[in-house]
Amino acid sequence: MNRNRTIKVIFLISFLLNTTIALGQEQNSISTDNNWFQQVRWSPYVVGAGIGILSWISFLLSDHPLGVSGAYAQSYGMIEKWFKRKDVEQQSGMQKNAPAISWEIMLVIGLFIGAFLSAIISRDFRFEFVPQLWDTKFGDNAFIRWLVALIGGFIMGLGARWAGGCTSGHGISGTLQLVVSSWVAVVCFFIGGIAATMFIYYVIG
Repeated sequence: MNRNRTIKVIFLISFLLNTTIALGQEQNSISTDNNWFQQVRWSPYVVGAGIGILSWISFLLSDHPLGVSGAYAQSYGMIEKWFKRKDVEQQSGMQKNAPAISWEIMLVIGLFIGAFLSAIISRDFRFEFVPQLWDTKFGDNAFIRWLVALIGGFIMGLGARWAGGCTSGHGISGTLQLVVSSWVAVVCFFIGGIAATMFIYYVIG
């Protein structure tokens, strides 16, 4: 199989996966509330278009694509610099992600603020330490749930650094630029996510 055909196959698989999931979410997002800001779920098509426009603005104003995994490396560098008090910037891993407050870190902070405001406006804000599905399968022990989430987050962060991007860097910014490696990464995101979910909730649980 030549390179062009491989690209077409990867694109088709990714398109079908994303479309199937979007259609499923569309059914769950149907609401009689005319005020979009008060809806708990928005249409995935509206959200997708909004993210695309946000990506254009990101390129226009900062000359950088959307991405958050770089903030992980930058945060680590700042913590190391704080404790060790040495030239962390000289390390090979810090050449690309300087240990300083950057637009990526501000983007992550903005994600938290935006999610909080959205939950408040839609009147869906609540403290939920153990999700309902986890509670049903494994009980209401918050420590175990947080421990598993911490381990999973560490693995995801490590994988994102190895892959050179996360669901934002590859899944959004890379795919809209038709980067082949990003399309491959997106397919692997879906495969890995579905496999991990099935293993945790249907094999272990």
